[in-house]
Amino acid sequence: MSDYFQTDSRKLLGRLREVMAEHALGQARLDRITQLIADSMRTEVCSVYLFRDAETLELCATEGLKAEAVHQTRMRLGEGLVGRVARTGQQINTADAPKEAGFRYMPETGEEIYSSFGGVPIQRLGETLGVLVVQSKTARKYSDDEIYALEVVAMVLAEMTELGAFIGDGAALTARHTKPVMFRGASGQEGSAEGHVWLHEPRVVITNPIADDPVRENERLHEAVDQLRVGVDAMLQGASDGDAEQLEVLEAYRMFANSKGWMRRMEEDIGRGLSAESAVEKEQNTARARMATVADQYLRERLHDLDDLSNRLLRILTGQGSQTGAELPSDPILVARNIGPAELLDYGRSLRGIVLEQGSVGSHAAIVARALAIPLVIHASNITTEALNGDHIMVDGDQGIAHLRPEDSIVSAFRDKIAMQAQAQERYASIRETPSITACGTHLSLQMNAGLMADLPSLESSGADGVGLFRTELQFLIRNQMPKRSELSALYSHVLDNAKGKRVVFRTLDIGSDKVLSYMKPNDEPNPALGWRAIRVGLDKPGVMRMQLQALLRAAKGRPLTVMFPFVAQYEEYRAACAEMDKALERERILGHPVPETLEIGAMLETPSLAFAPRAFFEEVQFLSIGGNDLKQFFFAADRENERVRRRYDTLNISFLTFLRQIVERCEETNTPLSFCGEDAGRPVEAVCLAAMGLRTLSMRPASIGPVKSLLMRVDLGVVRQVIDAAAARGDQSARHAVMEYLRTTPAAETQS
Repeated sequence: MSDYFQTDSRKLLGRLREVMAEHALGQARLDRITQLIADSMRTEVCSVYLFRDAETLELCATEGLKAEAVHQTRMRLGEGLVGRVARTGQQINTADAPKEAGFRYMPETGEEIYSSFGGVPIQRLGETLGVLVVQSKTARKYSDDEIYALEVVAMVLAEMTELGAFIGDGAALTARHTKPVMFRGASGQEGSAEGHVWLHEPRVVITNPIADDPVRENERLHEAVDQLRVGVDAMLQGASDGDAEQLEVLEAYRMFANSKGWMRRMEEDIGRGLSAESAVEKEQNTARARMATVADQYLRERLHDLDDLSNRLLRILTGQGSQTGAELPSDPILVARNIGPAELLDYGRSLRGIVLEQGSVGSHAAIVARALAIPLVIHASNITTEALNGDHIMVDGDQGIAHLRPEDSIVSAFRDKIAMQAQAQERYASIRETPSITACGTHLSLQMNAGLMADLPSLESSGADGVGLFRTELQFLIRNQMPKRSELSALYSHVLDNAKGKRVVFRTLDIGSDKVLSYMKPNDEPNPALGWRAIRVGLDKPGVMRMQLQALLRAAKGRPLTVMFPFVAQYEEYRAACAEMDKALERERILGHPVPETLEIGAMLETPSLAFAPRAFFEEVQFLSIGGNDLKQFFFAADRENERVRRRYDTLNISFLTFLRQIVERCEETNTPLSFCGEDAGRPVEAVCLAAMGLRTLSMRPASIGPVKSLLMRVDLGVVRQVIDAAAARGDQSARHAVMEYLRTTPAAETQS
């Protein structure tokens, strides 16, 4: 690129900065910018199209087209060449626009006399805000230098839009980050919450997109990159040798941080008049645009690494780290792209709700959110781009929806919902000490799931009969290294102390699938849910299992102890796990340590295969707990992490209910205690149907015990069973409609689905 063109580009950006500094209304400033660009690039037309809503582009300013078309000409996303640039995020450069695929003629603009068309997206952090267009009568393609200059100007326009430079009169744009936005994601944890946004990683705001002194800006860039490289090298030195995945990511960081091409492109952008920050962000925009179109997973991950590295570099250049001086609001709703379990636990119960762009129903964050009973919405695309610290937000974890800066009508309806839930909780509190006995006189035991010490106060306040599932893996997930036996023993002992004699079922380490320890070598498995996980890991790595079993035995201090092995698919797996417990017991006796007064050993039934195990298994196992979440996905061959199919099948499907009844009958034959543990146990209608199938112990999150007990106390399980049987006899696929109809028409039953 010639020095002449770089000088010319810097002049244009310098004039743009002057326009930004003028005390002009938004529309006048935007008009002046189109004039400057047309004059600088010696082209007859320059136009700016911006999004009015997610699907509509509007001509907001022009030099060369008819003035009356401004704010009147609109097009849908993907419509015409402008819409195509906006949809694809790719530039279009053609000498004969009418012959270009997708061309749309807009007669109100008077553009029929212009043949050439050059359009580039106006983007910020991967979000397309609009399109910058130049047109000429002469049939010619714009040079690479001219298109590149357009891209640089488009980026500055994006920053100016972000900073509100075009706000100020009726014809100009409305302010960004002021409109109500609804994000429809997926439910990670049920519940509703209202509060104000707290960004886990505050957005970087570039207030100086244009710079006069390219030499100084290059110095700033090199100083920041040197600091970045030192930081990456330090992370590499501190990384665990056994964590190949972490090392791979950090090696990718180092590769990008030392990339000569990356530096050269940023130096060229600075030469055109951009500040160091804007040069970094321009490269970041390019990487994000590529991420959106690349299908190859490995390349997408590497582009994501570059994106993360760019964020680190921007924070060094701007000084806008996580410590911005902002104070955590009294009612914080955490908003983040993603978050690890340890970071989430640092916030603790101070959070009212959580909204993530990524995540999954089985992710570490979802596990912790469920343990803390914090409403969680996942897959809320682009919310970190739209939300600002302090924005009003409402989170509907039941529906997987987040309302950012909601309108008054939404606020009113949402608060009514929260008030009704609060009234219901008061009603549930009044029956906390009342036994769970149905209208037909059937007694059920309602127990709670837990995984953190913070859960234990709920044991008393919820009215739970005990802890039906204590997830021991959380203590492994929130650490950067394997916990010590003494640490685990102290924790488990504290759990038993706080249970005050109530039964606690400790599930041994359930890792693998969606729960991966950062300090264990990852396994590249095509289907991890069906792979090396839970009891399979424990039996293949008996040292870890023995350490945990010893910690549990010592924590009991002679008290009764209940241990459950997860994901048992075969009788032999259970026998092998029991053999490990026998070895641990014998070792404790030899060492002179007290052994539990009583020891119950059970298994989770999460695979259909275990339901068909030999009778000897049912006679030997001391109790069984149906792991509903996994059992359902294997029964229906529907991955619960796949949003396309996880809601495709119904728990009240006749086939699934029939299968559960067969398990109940097998346990009745051998007097094997049986419980049901999972999300469905905490849904009142589902709980009623599970009880009608013969299940007498249900384990759920603490907040669900009140609603479930309230409905159980109002129904006759015999009648519910008849309703289900009648639906089966009719050939219905699901009993849900019939059961709901019965509950609606039964005065004593109050539907609480």
